[in-house]
Amino acid sequence: MTSELDNTVPRKRLLEPYTVIAEILFGLIMVLTFTGSLSVADSGRDDVRLMLIGALGCNIAWGMIDAIFYLMSCVSEKGQSIRALHDLHKAANREAAHQVLTDALPPMIAATLTPADYDTMHQKLLQLPRPPIRPKLGKTELLGALTIFFWVFIITFPVAIPFIFMDQVELAMRVSNAIAIVLLFAAGFSFARLAHYRPWLTGLMMVVMGSLVVAATIALGG
Repeated sequence: MTSELDNTVPRKRLLEPYTVIAEILFGLIMVLTFTGSLSVADSGRDDVRLMLIGALGCNIAWGMIDAIFYLMSCVSEKGQSIRALHDLHKAANREAAHQVLTDALPPMIAATLTPADYDTMHQKLLQLPRPPIRPKLGKTELLGALTIFFWVFIITFPVAIPFIFMDQVELAMRVSNAIAIVLLFAAGFSFARLAHYRPWLTGLMMVVMGSLVVAATIALGG
Protein backbone atom coordinates (compact mmCIF):
# COMPACT_ATOMS: atom_id res chain seq x y z
CA MET A 1 0.00 0.00 0.00
CA THR A 2 1.28 3.47 -0.87
CA SER A 3 1.58 5.96 1.97
CA GLU A 4 0.21 9.51 1.91
CA LEU A 5 3.74 10.82 1.82
CA ASP A 6 4.40 8.97 -1.45
CA ASN A 7 1.37 10.63 -3.03
CA THR A 8 2.72 14.13 -2.40
CA VAL A 9 5.87 13.78 -4.51
CA PRO A 10 6.27 13.24 -8.26
CA ARG A 11 6.72 9.66 -9.42
CA LYS A 12 10.19 8.77 -10.60
CA ARG A 13 10.83 6.26 -13.35
CA LEU A 14 10.56 2.58 -12.54
CA LEU A 15 14.32 1.95 -12.89
CA GLU A 16 17.16 4.25 -13.81
CA PRO A 17 18.90 3.32 -17.10
CA TYR A 18 22.16 2.87 -15.20
CA THR A 19 20.51 0.18 -13.07
CA VAL A 20 19.19 -1.68 -16.10
CA ILE A 21 22.60 -1.61 -17.79
CA ALA A 22 24.31 -2.80 -14.61
CA GLU A 23 21.90 -5.74 -14.30
CA ILE A 24 22.43 -6.69 -17.94
CA LEU A 25 26.20 -6.65 -17.45
CA PHE A 26 25.95 -8.69 -14.29
CA GLY A 27 23.73 -11.30 -15.93
CA LEU A 28 26.03 -11.47 -18.95
CA ILE A 29 29.14 -12.07 -16.88
CA MET A 30 27.37 -14.73 -14.82
CA VAL A 31 26.26 -16.73 -17.85
CA LEU A 32 29.68 -16.32 -19.49
CA THR A 33 31.33 -18.01 -16.53
CA PHE A 34 29.31 -21.12 -17.44
CA THR A 35 29.67 -21.05 -21.23
CA GLY A 36 33.37 -20.18 -20.95
CA SER A 37 34.09 -23.16 -18.72
CA LEU A 38 32.77 -25.59 -21.34
CA SER A 39 35.49 -27.65 -23.00
CA VAL A 40 35.10 -27.56 -26.79
CA ALA A 41 37.12 -30.72 -27.32
CA ASP A 42 35.57 -32.97 -24.69
CA SER A 43 32.01 -31.71 -24.20
CA GLY A 44 29.00 -33.64 -25.45
CA ARG A 45 25.31 -32.83 -25.47
CA ASP A 46 24.93 -33.92 -21.84
CA ASP A 47 27.68 -31.49 -20.80
CA VAL A 48 26.00 -28.71 -22.78
CA ARG A 49 22.65 -29.50 -21.16
CA LEU A 50 24.16 -29.38 -17.67
CA MET A 51 25.91 -26.12 -18.52
CA LEU A 52 22.65 -24.56 -19.71
CA ILE A 53 20.78 -25.72 -16.61
CA GLY A 54 23.54 -24.33 -14.40
CA ALA A 55 23.62 -20.98 -16.20
CA LEU A 56 19.86 -20.60 -16.10
CA GLY A 57 19.63 -21.63 -12.45
CA CYS A 58 22.45 -19.31 -11.45
CA ASN A 59 20.89 -16.29 -13.15
CA ILE A 60 17.49 -17.08 -11.67
CA ALA A 61 19.05 -17.19 -8.20
CA TRP A 62 21.08 -14.03 -8.69
CA GLY A 63 18.12 -12.25 -10.27
CA MET A 64 16.13 -12.96 -7.10
CA ILE A 65 19.02 -11.81 -4.91
CA ASP A 66 19.47 -8.58 -6.87
CA ALA A 67 15.72 -7.93 -6.67
CA ILE A 68 15.84 -8.34 -2.89
CA PHE A 69 18.83 -5.99 -2.65
CA TYR A 70 16.88 -3.46 -4.71
CA LEU A 71 13.92 -3.67 -2.32
CA MET A 72 16.28 -3.25 0.63
CA SER A 73 17.70 -0.14 -1.04
CA CYS A 74 14.18 1.22 -1.54
CA VAL A 75 13.35 0.66 2.12
CA SER A 76 16.57 2.43 3.12
CA GLU A 77 15.85 5.38 0.83
CA LYS A 78 12.30 5.76 2.09
CA GLY A 79 13.49 5.40 5.67
CA GLN A 80 16.03 8.20 5.21
CA SER A 81 13.32 10.49 3.81
CA ILE A 82 11.01 9.71 6.72
CA ARG A 83 13.81 10.33 9.22
CA ALA A 84 14.66 13.64 7.55
CA LEU A 85 11.04 14.82 7.77
CA HIS A 86 10.83 13.80 11.40
CA ASP A 87 14.06 15.68 12.09
CA LEU A 88 12.66 18.76 10.35
CA HIS A 89 9.59 18.70 12.56
CA LYS A 90 11.81 18.37 15.63
CA ALA A 91 14.38 21.00 14.56
CA ALA A 92 14.98 23.39 17.46
CA ASN A 93 15.88 26.37 15.29
CA ARG A 94 16.46 27.61 11.75
CA GLU A 95 20.08 26.47 11.60
CA ALA A 96 19.19 22.95 12.70
CA ALA A 97 16.51 22.73 10.01
CA HIS A 98 18.96 23.94 7.37
CA GLN A 99 21.45 21.28 8.45
CA VAL A 100 18.82 18.55 8.08
CA LEU A 101 18.12 19.73 4.55
CA THR A 102 21.82 19.96 3.71
CA ASP A 103 22.38 16.38 4.85
CA ALA A 104 19.45 15.16 2.75
CA LEU A 105 20.42 16.96 -0.48
CA PRO A 106 23.16 16.11 -3.01
CA PRO A 107 26.20 18.31 -2.23
CA MET A 108 26.17 20.00 -5.64
CA ILE A 109 22.55 21.11 -5.21
CA ALA A 110 22.99 22.12 -1.58
CA ALA A 111 25.93 24.35 -2.56
CA THR A 112 23.70 26.42 -4.87
CA LEU A 113 20.96 27.14 -2.32
CA THR A 114 20.68 30.37 -0.37
CA PRO A 115 19.30 30.67 3.18
CA ALA A 116 16.06 31.95 1.66
CA ASP A 117 15.87 28.81 -0.52
CA TYR A 118 16.33 26.67 2.56
CA ASP A 119 13.57 28.56 4.38
CA THR A 120 11.17 28.10 1.47
CA MET A 121 11.96 24.41 1.23
CA HIS A 122 11.61 24.02 4.98
CA GLN A 123 8.17 25.60 5.04
CA LYS A 124 6.90 23.56 2.11
CA LEU A 125 8.11 20.32 3.65
CA LEU A 126 6.40 21.16 6.94
CA GLN A 127 3.13 21.48 5.02
CA LEU A 128 3.33 17.86 3.91
CA PRO A 129 1.34 15.24 5.86
CA ARG A 130 3.12 13.83 8.86
CA PRO A 131 5.45 11.06 7.68
CA PRO A 132 4.60 7.44 8.50
CA ILE A 133 6.34 5.68 11.34
CA ARG A 134 8.10 3.21 9.03
CA PRO A 135 8.72 2.94 5.27
CA LYS A 136 6.36 0.90 3.12
CA LEU A 137 7.00 -0.67 -0.25
CA GLY A 138 4.48 0.07 -2.99
CA LYS A 139 3.66 -1.21 -6.45
CA THR A 140 6.44 0.85 -8.06
CA GLU A 141 9.14 -0.77 -5.94
CA LEU A 142 7.76 -4.27 -6.46
CA LEU A 143 7.61 -3.74 -10.23
CA GLY A 144 11.18 -2.43 -10.11
CA ALA A 145 12.34 -5.59 -8.34
CA LEU A 146 10.48 -7.75 -10.87
CA THR A 147 12.11 -5.82 -13.72
CA ILE A 148 15.58 -6.39 -12.24
CA PHE A 149 14.88 -10.12 -11.99
CA PHE A 150 13.63 -10.11 -15.59
CA TRP A 151 16.80 -8.52 -16.99
CA VAL A 152 19.19 -10.82 -15.12
CA PHE A 153 17.11 -13.83 -16.19
CA ILE A 154 16.43 -12.91 -19.82
CA ILE A 155 20.03 -11.99 -20.66
CA THR A 156 20.89 -15.68 -20.23
CA PHE A 157 19.19 -16.62 -23.47
CA PRO A 158 21.06 -14.65 -26.17
CA VAL A 159 24.33 -16.22 -25.01
CA ALA A 160 22.84 -19.68 -24.43
CA ILE A 161 20.67 -20.02 -27.55
CA PRO A 162 23.53 -21.11 -29.88
CA PHE A 163 24.12 -24.15 -27.65
CA ILE A 164 20.44 -25.06 -27.90
CA PHE A 165 20.16 -24.99 -31.68
CA MET A 166 23.68 -25.95 -32.78
CA ASP A 167 24.99 -29.51 -32.50
CA GLN A 168 28.64 -28.51 -32.97
CA VAL A 169 29.90 -27.26 -29.61
CA GLU A 170 32.83 -25.39 -31.14
CA LEU A 171 30.62 -23.45 -33.56
CA ALA A 172 28.07 -22.76 -30.83
CA MET A 173 30.85 -21.45 -28.60
CA ARG A 174 32.09 -19.07 -31.27
CA VAL A 175 28.61 -17.73 -32.00
CA SER A 176 27.85 -17.43 -28.28
CA ASN A 177 31.08 -15.53 -27.62
CA ALA A 178 30.38 -13.20 -30.56
CA ILE A 179 26.92 -12.42 -29.17
CA ALA A 180 28.38 -11.83 -25.71
CA ILE A 181 31.03 -9.45 -27.08
CA VAL A 182 28.38 -7.46 -28.95
CA LEU A 183 26.18 -7.25 -25.84
CA LEU A 184 29.09 -6.24 -23.59
CA PHE A 185 30.10 -3.55 -26.04
CA ALA A 186 26.51 -2.30 -26.41
CA ALA A 187 26.07 -2.10 -22.63
CA GLY A 188 29.34 -0.17 -22.19
CA PHE A 189 28.50 2.10 -25.11
CA SER A 190 25.03 2.86 -23.70
CA PHE A 191 26.41 3.52 -20.23
CA ALA A 192 28.95 6.00 -21.63
CA ARG A 193 26.26 7.79 -23.63
CA LEU A 194 24.25 8.28 -20.45
CA ALA A 195 27.35 9.43 -18.54
CA HIS A 196 28.47 11.75 -21.37
CA TYR A 197 31.77 9.94 -21.53
CA ARG A 198 33.50 8.17 -24.46
CA PRO A 199 31.08 5.57 -25.84
CA TRP A 200 33.44 3.65 -28.14
CA LEU A 201 36.27 3.52 -25.62
CA THR A 202 33.95 2.50 -22.80
CA GLY A 203 32.36 -0.20 -24.95
CA LEU A 204 35.77 -1.70 -25.74
CA MET A 205 36.84 -1.45 -22.10
CA MET A 206 33.68 -3.27 -21.04
CA VAL A 207 34.47 -6.13 -23.42
CA VAL A 208 38.02 -6.39 -22.05
CA MET A 209 36.99 -6.14 -18.39
CA GLY A 210 34.14 -8.59 -18.84
CA SER A 211 36.48 -11.08 -20.50
CA LEU A 212 39.05 -10.70 -17.72
CA VAL A 213 36.47 -11.18 -14.98
CA VAL A 214 35.12 -14.30 -16.66
CA ALA A 215 38.63 -15.70 -17.19
CA ALA A 216 39.55 -15.06 -13.56
CA THR A 217 36.32 -16.65 -12.30
CA ILE A 218 36.87 -19.77 -14.40
CA ALA A 219 40.52 -20.01 -13.33
CA LEU A 220 39.49 -19.84 -9.67
CA GLY A 221 36.94 -22.59 -10.16
CA GLY A 222 33.87 -20.32 -10.11
